[in-house]
Amino acid sequence: MALVNIYIEGKHYQVEEGLTILQAAKACGYKIPSLCTWRNGECSLASCRVCLVAVKGARGLVPACVGRVNEGIEISISDPKAVKARRTNVELLLSNHYFDCKSCKKNGHCELLEVANTVGARPEMYQGAKTPTTKDELAPALIRDTSKCILCGRCIEACKKAQGIGILGFENRGFNTIVAPVQNRSFNNVPCIQCGQCTLVCPTGALMEHNEIDKLDKAFEEGKIVIVQTAPAVRAAIAEEFGEKIGTAGTGKMVAALHRLGFYRVFDTNFGADLTITEEANEFVERFLKGDANPMLTSCSPGWINYIEYYYPELISHLSSCKSPHEMVGAIIKSYYAEKHGLDRNNICVVSIMPCVAKKFEKERPQNSVDGVQDVDVVLTTRELAQLIKRSGIIWNKLPDEEFDDDLIGDYTGAGVIFGATGGVMEAAIRTAHYLVTGKEMEPIEFEPVRGLKGIKEATLNLDGKVIKVAVCSGMRNAKVILDSMKAGTCEYNFVEVMGCPGGCVNGGGQPYVNPAFLPNEDDDILDTYIAKRASVLYKEDENRPIRRSHLNPDIIKLYNDYLEGKYGSHRAHELLHTTYNSNREKYKD
Repeated sequence: MALVNIYIEGKHYQVEEGLTILQAAKACGYKIPSLCTWRNGECSLASCRVCLVAVKGARGLVPACVGRVNEGIEISISDPKAVKARRTNVELLLSNHYFDCKSCKKNGHCELLEVANTVGARPEMYQGAKTPTTKDELAPALIRDTSKCILCGRCIEACKKAQGIGILGFENRGFNTIVAPVQNRSFNNVPCIQCGQCTLVCPTGALMEHNEIDKLDKAFEEGKIVIVQTAPAVRAAIAEEFGEKIGTAGTGKMVAALHRLGFYRVFDTNFGADLTITEEANEFVERFLKGDANPMLTSCSPGWINYIEYYYPELISHLSSCKSPHEMVGAIIKSYYAEKHGLDRNNICVVSIMPCVAKKFEKERPQNSVDGVQDVDVVLTTRELAQLIKRSGIIWNKLPDEEFDDDLIGDYTGAGVIFGATGGVMEAAIRTAHYLVTGKEMEPIEFEPVRGLKGIKEATLNLDGKVIKVAVCSGMRNAKVILDSMKAGTCEYNFVEVMGCPGGCVNGGGQPYVNPAFLPNEDDDILDTYIAKRASVLYKEDENRPIRRSHLNPDIIKLYNDYLEGKYGSHRAHELLHTTYNSNREKYKD
């Protein structure tokens, strides 16, 4: 791209043509405060006016988030009028904000307070009427509190751009304007997929996940046998909550912390991922050979399941009937594990540490239970786990590296680990499907075409002369492309992996917030690379595992031989490990 000459505070720089002033300034070593931009300088609506700068020849101050650089532009960030305007605009935002900071779950990660400190805002300067409060706590996963909203519009744009859905919008006018679903409905009364991508971009505590630490506390108080499991993506991000760089593996210290928190057993959801693969690969091979429901769609992402139930219910038959890995682990703990150890399944509390807020919704689905007993009782996000560790006084960097408990369902393979990255489910499934069809192990074991962060990836696999076309997508905007082709009868794929969040579980709605203001040790390009850095943790662990194929997991083999009638897809396996889906279109048709 062509370069242009620009001047900031009289200093000469060359930057790429077409950048916003905000992006260009960052590239030149300047940080202009902003509240309505998110991710890599992408702006929502230029609504906050916190990034105003002076530009020579302009009729007034220019918002740096939308103003573009051009040849010879002269920019002043420290112009007295710009400095005063930025401070005044933040003070106006503070004037109707409720300062319950001590009890706010966003404390320590609030961008409004960070920017207020940067510009020297005086909270007492203007005292306005407070924003009318709507507190929506009805949905299982998400909470919305309008009293903390600054109307930046970031959540609106994230829902539209990342997911292609657009659940959120501005309601009312003037001082009564709020961000809400249509008619200020609850998240529980609109086709929101509960993915939580909005929580990742909200600069305040206006959008948060339901915190379930109190449910965990109650289980301990009642003397329950509390067993915890952690999803693969959690280990790729938990260390960030304790000041370590993005891309730091936190597996050993995470397990050590969980041991110190008093759990009866600490298991890895990767065991469930391996179990999912054996069932799902078997299901795919059976469907493929019969030509049934082509293509088959994966089913382990609950946000994605919500999406297809709301928007494409006519395609539900294409979904794999497999439960997600943590639900499978819950079902096995409360059946096989309980029976082998003589435990009362009704006295077991299964806690899942997940990167995903939609898992909170998923565990409440009546289909995810066996004989009326819920598979999973409590879901905590990666952020909630960090809160729990800090509350308990555990010092992260003094923890040793410890191993997951190995008790009937402790072992896992590299295939289970990569579930957390987009393409990981497909790659793991292909490793096992290859064996089921050919009787031989796939070599090389890596299936590179489905790796990486491209929105839609496709590949072809030849299994003993049978050509299989597969696709991988993440984010519902990309899923829509494939689903529309299925409706039109033009889809040529046999097997499709879909992840609800862009980039997969490593970028789930319950993962640590990624904002440079709170990551002083990170490079400036972190917003471009954080998903890949987290995914690299999982691929490295896959490389280092002694067993990398799900069907070779010795605990999986023992489970099938001892409890699941000796074969994949058995009657008992279907009772415990498979589920059904709903058509929810009519519920929200109006």
